[in-house]
Amino acid sequence: MSEIIIGIDLGGTRIKAVAIDESGNILHNNYQPTNDGDDSVWKNAIFTAVNELKEKLHTEDVVIGISAPGLPNTDNSAIAFMPGRLQGLENFNWEELLGTKTFVLNDAVSAMMAEARYGVAKGRKNVAMLTLGTGVGGALLINGKPYQGAFNKAGHIGHMVIDSDGEVDNVGMPGSLEDAIGNCSISKRTFGKYSSTHELMQAYKTGDSFATEVWVTSVKKLAIGLASLTNILSPEIIILGGGITEAGDDLFIPLENLMNQYEWRAGGNKVEIVKAQYGDLAGAVGAACFALERNKNKYQ
Repeated sequence: MSEIIIGIDLGGTRIKAVAIDESGNILHNNYQPTNDGDDSVWKNAIFTAVNELKEKLHTEDVVIGISAPGLPNTDNSAIAFMPGRLQGLENFNWEELLGTKTFVLNDAVSAMMAEARYGVAKGRKNVAMLTLGTGVGGALLINGKPYQGAFNKAGHIGHMVIDSDGEVDNVGMPGSLEDAIGNCSISKRTFGKYSSTHELMQAYKTGDSFATEVWVTSVKKLAIGLASLTNILSPEIIILGGGITEAGDDLFIPLENLMNQYEWRAGGNKVEIVKAQYGDLAGAVGAACFALERNKNKYQ
């Protein structure tokens, strides 16, 4: 088996690619624009990224992992379900395009894999991760292994119900955590006043009362969701990643205060909430980790 693994993260804006060795060292990286809307463009961009990395590595003997939104099929060879975007992704044959063994994983699960193997969750066995960005992704590590569950649907924490009377999200759940804090709903939550969480936070930092009310409400709902998660899974650590975590203390301090209120801490035990270590390469690194371990039959 090759000791070099290529990981690809198919994002809505950019395609990130890395080549790593078995110790997790990033040997090379590559960025390509996604251009969602024309699947031939982003598929060719992934093909280009892989070939450019192979040229730098001076080898054709690689295994490839792909991180992408949606639900993978049972053998992790393709994304089986991805409603709403990246048309052409569902059931696409990656091995045929790339000419080598390829494993496909949900993007949030990929990010969690990077953190579990080399990042803030290294050495932990029971972990939950949320990616707070356009939507709210999620992933679970149980007994040291990524848990995908029946139909590979496990970990979609963003579709947890926070408000049973709220509007339904893209999978039909009312008042979801994703709608409560994801960037996808910021215009709706602010009645059109802000078009991004970044804009909301800029106003929040100036003390704007409306921005403060919206942000505090969002963080409160996040805390309720995380406290609920601790009751169901009891993880050692919850990792928060994604662009919204760039709010830093403006997110983590009020969140900690609210967790003090909502989390059931039997025996004084509390979950540790930390920011993800990896930046925009987390999905690519995690996809490479998964491909390496699947190729060793670790999860089969």
